[in-house]
Amino acid sequence: MGVSWTVAQVLDLAPDAASAAAGKKLAAPVNWKSLGRSEDAVWGEALGSSVYQVRIAAADLAYKCSCPSRKFPCKHVLGLMLRVADDVSAVPLTDPPQWVTQWLSQRRARVEKREAPADAPPDPQAADSAARAAARRSVQRERRVADGLDRLERWLHDLARNGLAGVERQPFSFWDAQAKSLVDAQAPGLAARLRAMAAIPGSSPDWPARLTERIGRMALIIHAFRRIDKLDEPLRHDLRAMIGWTINKNELDAVGQRVADEWLAVGQIVEDEDRLRVQRTWLCGRMTRRMALVLQYAAGGAAFAESIIVGTQWQGDLLFHPSAGPQRARIAEGRGEVQTITERPPGHVTIEAFLDDVSRLLERLPLLDRFGGVLCDVVPLHMPDGRWLVRDAAGRTLPLAGADHWTLLALSGGRPLDLSAEWDGDRLRPLAAWVETRLVGVAIEAP
Repeated sequence: MGVSWTVAQVLDLAPDAASAAAGKKLAAPVNWKSLGRSEDAVWGEALGSSVYQVRIAAADLAYKCSCPSRKFPCKHVLGLMLRVADDVSAVPLTDPPQWVTQWLSQRRARVEKREAPADAPPDPQAADSAARAAARRSVQRERRVADGLDRLERWLHDLARNGLAGVERQPFSFWDAQAKSLVDAQAPGLAARLRAMAAIPGSSPDWPARLTERIGRMALIIHAFRRIDKLDEPLRHDLRAMIGWTINKNELDAVGQRVADEWLAVGQIVEDEDRLRVQRTWLCGRMTRRMALVLQYAAGGAAFAESIIVGTQWQGDLLFHPSAGPQRARIAEGRGEVQTITERPPGHVTIEAFLDDVSRLLERLPLLDRFGGVLCDVVPLHMPDGRWLVRDAAGRTLPLAGADHWTLLALSGGRPLDLSAEWDGDRLRPLAAWVETRLVGVAIEAP
């Protein structure tokens, strides 16, 4: 098995600084026994107050540890990853023990079960009953959402009528109460947008214009939902997704667009959202030059279903959600091992080219408010007034979100670098920088 990760990439996976520090300590050879690797996995037993069995799959970097920790990955998984990243030659090639082969077999069986066709023919009566029940639930939800949007519209009208002068002094509960009402109305997507708006007042000199734009976009969603039957089918999918409807695996298999490529993980953000952790991972296709957004959710300290490390790449297929401007996707199939990116990712040679692509997406989907991309040869700048910018070779600039980009400036050294980032229409949020021969994560906390 080839090394599929670097020390920096492993530390980016740590759920917190304490886990990263504990993982570094555990990486020492004295803390391990029965270390081994094969084409399918790497494994070892971590020594301490107890002996914990740790295994990591080579194909997708899935992992399992027998310890009771509620942090994912735990310090033992981090320690094993760091041990391998530090010196893979010190981990012998050998046959895996029974507890590793059993885990690999169970994972393969679960995949085969998901992909296997049903043995027994479906019961027409049961299927018809389930369809009627689903239709009733759908109608009930449509009504709840419509009522919730009516209440939201009245709230927005009050906000506009009273003006924005006092909004800066409003506590978070002012926004959160309305967001909770939207959750009750089964519109969690709009609730998340409303909570994000709470961070805008007072955040910058131009915050009134930014907040007004978000309010207008929310009003546009409300009016579009009332005319949803008159929209094209791709736009209907987009609108429902923005409000909070989800599409299950079977539906996505039926209507999604399958795209094969070598996919590069060029950026990742993890945020808290209504008692859930949300992970946004941006992928870039080496051949198609297409950006894809993989969204994952996890409750509390639970692990995300897919382990995706920034700076890695793999051959495989993505399944894009139906959309007028497809961005969101699910990993449908991976082929071969996950490897470290060794060549600079494809990107936009100028800021103007990047914004042109954004404009084309907005032309198809005006409600879109998040765009991923790789900007080539840009220089980070810290201005005398405290603002942060990036500038391309043509002299065009874009403002950066946040107020602390010293790490990015240090990596640049004042020279151009390639930067993967997320654009929200106002500011660019740096995610990772291509430095010499590797991609280094530079994501910051949400501004």
